[in-house]
Amino acid sequence: MADENIPGDEDAGGEEKVKFLFIFKKAPHGTIYPYEGLEVILIMAAYEQEITAAFVDDGVYCLKKGQDTTGLGIKEFAKTFKVLEPYGVEHLYVDRASLEARGLTEEDMVAGVEVVEAEEIAAVISVQKVVLPF
Repeated sequence: MADENIPGDEDAGGEEKVKFLFIFKKAPHGTIYPYEGLEVILIMAAYEQEITAAFVDDGVYCLKKGQDTTGLGIKEFAKTFKVLEPYGVEHLYVDRASLEARGLTEEDMVAGVEVVEAEEIAAVISVQKVVLPF
């Protein structure tokens, strides 16, 4: 047991980080998917992998600032997405067409997001090892 290399261990031989992309496609309330996606990101961050998140379709609502969830009786978690950088999540991509189709703009999003075209998200997808839809 002492001879095994544990991911993230100093003696792990400098293994390359695995690239994970989390794609958020569902609105943040009414389903568990976005909340679970955020939980998985936090878990994977503990393993020091390369993590990116993309928000498309109704998933753009996950990053809308100023959400009031008191009437729903649940905690608003959109703010958590903007503090993921210390956990190794350096890019939060938002699909411009999805924003526009919902009458939203970059100013409606929490700080730290990158609004990009669909082609750029496709390019990000193409270089990932693991893609997880939520």
